[in-house]
Amino acid sequence: MTEFVAMGLLPDIAQDLLPDLWAASPEEAIGRAGLLISLYALGVVIGAPTIAGLVARFPRHRVMIGLALALTLFNALTVVLPSFGLVGASRLLAGLPHGAYFGIGALVAADVLGPGRRAQGAAFILTGLTIANVVGVPLGTYLGQNYGWRTAFLLVAVVFAVATLCIALFVPEHEGDRGRGMLSEFGVFRVGQVWLTLGIGAIGFGGFFAVYSYVSPLVTEIAGSPEWAVPIVLVLVGIGMTVGNLLGGYLADRDLQRTLIVGMALLAGILVLLAVLSTNILLLGLLAMAVGAVSAMLSPAIQTRLMDVAGDNQSIAAALNHSALNIGNSLGAFLGGAAIALGWGYTAPAWIGAALALVGLGITVLAFRMQRQAVIA
Repeated sequence: MTEFVAMGLLPDIAQDLLPDLWAASPEEAIGRAGLLISLYALGVVIGAPTIAGLVARFPRHRVMIGLALALTLFNALTVVLPSFGLVGASRLLAGLPHGAYFGIGALVAADVLGPGRRAQGAAFILTGLTIANVVGVPLGTYLGQNYGWRTAFLLVAVVFAVATLCIALFVPEHEGDRGRGMLSEFGVFRVGQVWLTLGIGAIGFGGFFAVYSYVSPLVTEIAGSPEWAVPIVLVLVGIGMTVGNLLGGYLADRDLQRTLIVGMALLAGILVLLAVLSTNILLLGLLAMAVGAVSAMLSPAIQTRLMDVAGDNQSIAAALNHSALNIGNSLGAFLGGAAIALGWGYTAPAWIGAALALVGLGITVLAFRMQRQAVIA
């Protein structure tokens, strides 16, 4: 919710924090407000490997408590800071603990479920993100539209405070790897397949974020629907993500390569359909749900692929998945916002998303071909 709720509130945020620019050009103001999404994603990209490397040796359940407290504090800052620049700084800070928080949680879940079910363990943790898109993001969007966008982030801070308490009470003790430090964990960056897998997530998943970041104007301006339809479309995306995530964990445990290749190809095709057919609100809703389902299906597969190719560097590999996805978040939000600001229209992000998904498909095919050639050699 902390990551996605801003996407349905960009017009509200732009009107409040960029009033002069909004009066001159609402499209440019919305594009500028999209930088808040990119700043959060940048925080994840920076924080995920750095924090994961620093804390790899410490007990994982205690690390999760500390990270949840940090997420509570930094999201609370978003509620009270007055200007666009300061809110942007708070979004960057809030993104720093994100990747390590979810990455360490995925390691704990994978260990609990055991061999042969690691992707399902990763999917279990990622289900929290998808359920947020069914309940939290639409609720936050509704609250933000009716009571001010800051109320959405107040709800986020409250949820993180409750999550901190729940982790302390219910997550069992889970030791870290006492022999691992930042330098040893950073050895993961010497593995070529790690870079290729990061590229799959960063570029391919950017196709999803290019569209998701600008759902609100797509619904209201292209489909011509009222503002109250935005949370409904977000619920549909969240339902698709929840189903796709669980299905993706199951499929990735059985055939990881096919899940990634078929998923990327489907994502590109659905985004093209969305660009063409989004003038109809019913088709827009169904296609947005399909985009969410296919995108979420890819996430546990990418997480598991990173853990497979990372060797002993499991803590940083689990966190790097979130760096990759948030590079995609930042890239997709930036390119989509730039296209809108340039006057290319609100369907332009869907076309950009399709192109990014096709590039992700190319990287996926390349990665598995190189792996086969290495085995033969």
